Amino acid sequence: MDQMTWPEFAARTDRPVILPIGSTEQHSQHLPMGVDARIAEHISEDLAAALDGTVMPTLCYGYKSKPLSGGGPLFPGTIDLNGVTVINLVHDVLSEIIADGFTKIVVMNGHFENEPFVIEAIDLVTRETGGKATIVESNWWDPLTPDVVEKVFEGLDFPGWALEHAAITETSLMLHYEPQLVHMDRMVYKQKVKPKAYVRYPVRKGDVPDYGGLADATGSSAERGRLIAEGCVSEMVKICAEEFGTER
Repeated sequence: MDQMTWPEFAARTDRPVILPIGSTEQHSQHLPMGVDARIAEHISEDLAAALDGTVMPTLCYGYKSKPLSGGGPLFPGTIDLNGVTVINLVHDVLSEIIADGFTKIVVMNGHFENEPFVIEAIDLVTRETGGKATIVESNWWDPLTPDVVEKVFEGLDFPGWALEHAAITETSLMLHYEPQLVHMDRMVYKQKVKPKAYVRYPVRKGDVPDYGGLADATGSSAERGRLIAEGCVSEMVKICAEEFGTER
């Protein structure tokens, strides 16, 4: 979208439009802080190519990372938005797109903590516009089928999605899309983190290992990343065909 003229964009109201949203958050020693946003953007670009859709500029800031997962304020560079800010940001963007005449919208999320606020924005916009647009929201990991997850972790231990922060999936996706931003020689893994069944404030030093990771990224590869990307896009194409009546 940001490379189009407005008449070019206006001529595509009959096609799907995709809004990527991520975060700016620490991703251990070997990945950049823009991982969530960049993965959401790349997945959106692949999906747009499959649907002849249009990708909107990526929303690069997201809701606060949980104290016992991303670590939030424990790490410099993590930029957290308040929940109401995320709701208002997504609400206003979607409202404008619907006012422009788009009725087939996908929100592709790359940061777990964003989702309830994104859903709230979608719900508010839907109520305000009388359901004029069909809006589909997904995290890139949700459409993955069990057989794809099994292939991705072949020969490796799957720690569970709660610990897949800067681990196999995100590292592999970045190796697939932007290998120049991945520094496997700086990868640190010292301890197996046990997922917590609770959230506790205030955040304390040591809640997250001081290097920022939660699980081992050893074994990550561009091929595993390709499997994830293709698995997600393939399922999202089916979802859009069902929800939008999009030709496949």
